[in-house]
Amino acid sequence: MTSHPVDPARRKAVMLTVFVTIFLDLLGFGLIIPVLPFYAESFGARPSVVTWLGSIYSLMQLVFAPFWGRLSDRIGRRPVMLVSVFASVVGYGLLGFAGSLWMLFLARALSGFGNANIATAQAAIADVTPPEDRAKGMGLVGAAFGLGFIFGPAIGGLLGQWGPNAPALFAAGLAMANLLLAWFILPETRGADQTPRTRQSGVTALRMASAVQGVPSVLGASLILSCGFSMIEQTLALLMEAVWVVGSPPRGLGLAFGTPEAHRAGAGLTAGFLVVVGLTAAVVQGGAVGRLTPKFGEPRLIFTGFSVLAVGLYLVPILAATAPYQAMFLVAFCLAAGTGLATPSLNSLLSRRSTGEVQGAALGMGQSASALGRVVGPGVSGWLFEVWSGLPFVTGASLMLAGAFAFSRSERRLLSSEPTAP
Repeated sequence: MTSHPVDPARRKAVMLTVFVTIFLDLLGFGLIIPVLPFYAESFGARPSVVTWLGSIYSLMQLVFAPFWGRLSDRIGRRPVMLVSVFASVVGYGLLGFAGSLWMLFLARALSGFGNANIATAQAAIADVTPPEDRAKGMGLVGAAFGLGFIFGPAIGGLLGQWGPNAPALFAAGLAMANLLLAWFILPETRGADQTPRTRQSGVTALRMASAVQGVPSVLGASLILSCGFSMIEQTLALLMEAVWVVGSPPRGLGLAFGTPEAHRAGAGLTAGFLVVVGLTAAVVQGGAVGRLTPKFGEPRLIFTGFSVLAVGLYLVPILAATAPYQAMFLVAFCLAAGTGLATPSLNSLLSRRSTGEVQGAALGMGQSASALGRVVGPGVSGWLFEVWSGLPFVTGASLMLAGAFAFSRSERRLLSSEPTAP
């Protein structure tokens, strides 16, 4: 508990700043997705190099999210939020004015470093909300995530028509506005007499969470979901440019292809696809999951979500060879429905199983598993794309399908090991 009373005006200032910060983090991330592959291509990057731009961003978040959180425990939330948002300003600005491929990598690393402030933002909310309102406050974080990812690709696709650096410069401007908002509005939420709570080491937390029956399978499923889905984030844009802009899948996929005009068209197609995915996933998560969970339970929804994702990914190379671009909206629906069913169900199941003192550790491990998947998936997908343009999607689909059956088998074993009521 903080040492000073939390009046409504102060709480509102914190909530507003945190919501805007996370929303702009995800908006900036979404702005870049449709144009980043083509931006890298303009410097002669191979597909395997293009996808590593996604990996470096996620790697920085994986490494530095705990760092920002621990630092905010020592020096306060406000200075950490200000410094991290400033790092985002520099990262997006550097991305907008990049003149070489290494500058793109440096820019994405800085952006990932700055945007790894989610734990600090959540801590600020926890500082100013009583326990009974904590879930509501954390729900604000989820809403900011969803809105940022829905609007980001749409705006990025439009701005990309003026050049691949336009979305980055726009994101830098948004980050600067966010920095000014935080500077003038965000108060310090951690009291001067508030000392960091004693926490278990990472190894101890890992052992305790892993010992809880049913938790390792959920963590493994989270890793597979993140890895499989992230394999398509960059390669999908390259595929759309190759098939529906250039006209046919290129033979020399190890080399950059396409003109600036093709890059702009590819960014537009990618943005439209991602907007459909974001909107549909929001509808599924916001409406369907809440009604389906009491009837079917999280394990069945997770299995169904993985299966639907596998179908969608298997369809990509088939449609690329036989159908017009509009047919890809069927894939968008499958991807949105699959993630909309699986993601909240995994989070819910992990939260229910890891109660008490291991809950925080398990939920943190779930985030780490997802982040690790976002590092590995893009890093592998570019190399697969160079072998065959459809290989990342077939590999991701097979991974999803294997994950679905492995998780289902684990759940059956868990049920069989539970004692029956007399």
